[in-house]
Amino acid sequence: MDAKRKTSLRFVVVTMDTHLASATAVAAAKLSKVMPGLTLEMHAASEYASDARALAACREAIENADILFVSMLFLEDHFLPVIDLLEKRREDVDAMVCAMSAAEVVRLTKLGRFDMSKPASGALAFLKRLRGGARSGDYKEGSGASASASGARQMRMLRRLPKILRFIPGTAQDVRAYFLCLQYWLGGSEDNMVNMAAFLVNRYAKGVREVFRNRLKSVDPIEYPELGLYHPRLDGRITDRLAALPTVAARQAMPGRPRVGLLMLRSYLLAGNTGHYDGVIQAIEARGLSVVPAFAMGLDSRPAIEAFFAKNGKPTVDAVVSLTGFSLVGGPCLQRLAGG
Repeated sequence: MDAKRKTSLRFVVVTMDTHLASATAVAAAKLSKVMPGLTLEMHAASEYASDARALAACREAIENADILFVSMLFLEDHFLPVIDLLEKRREDVDAMVCAMSAAEVVRLTKLGRFDMSKPASGALAFLKRLRGGARSGDYKEGSGASASASGARQMRMLRRLPKILRFIPGTAQDVRAYFLCLQYWLGGSEDNMVNMAAFLVNRYAKGVREVFRNRLKSVDPIEYPELGLYHPRLDGRITDRLAALPTVAARQAMPGRPRVGLLMLRSYLLAGNTGHYDGVIQAIEARGLSVVPAFAMGLDSRPAIEAFFAKNGKPTVDAVVSLTGFSLVGGPCLQRLAGG
């Protein structure tokens, strides 16, 4: 190992698509200033699945990574091209977090004494008992509202778990680290990306890379609204009040102009990846129409529709445009349910 390698740390993220690419790029620039020698990079399956050069770059990154974060690799076309290297590297890297992916990928998680490939025991077994089984009707076919409620309960549990585990010694602290990483990722702003990287480096960098520990103190995941409104001209860009949305001059001059409800993905908004949304908002407003750009957590848009596009069961918008690429009740697996 040469001298340059001894003072470097390569943090590699492999995920489904590029929606967090902008947040990751900003986070990488911030980290390199306070931790010279640390590189943070992202590789997207949506690119390497159809591009041999992108796949070669991703495999090279995995081969030389010191910390690996893998997320949202559900499809075989996405995880099969890299799973052999992930399996090979899990014993060598300082930390490997695999989340929200196919079971073959998730089980590769290894953080300190927490090894997802082994049977659940200790803290993880306790959490499974605490969580309990699915409630009756939660996953009943056609029960979209129940599935949404189940998802909300899971998110509440995710926020509580690190607090529950904070004072349990041993492997529980590595399990806690895993769930904190999920919170950082799901709140994928540039600040959360910086803090996730700093958190994993501070806790798991080892060998010659221990010099990177504590160069940047991490803070707990920043929590953002699960439901809200977005507008590029808003201070902070996100609000939960309809009255806070900027008005359109044409609407002020001619009350009763049509209102268009826009549905957007929260993850793109938090990551600052909003150019496409901003363009649509600007184009609609240029026609003198009022726009209500709303988002909800996850892929179920109905909470946003109920909160911002209707009142007392009656619509308050004249049209709804979904910019999410998914049905109103979730991802591709629920498309049939959306059609009744």
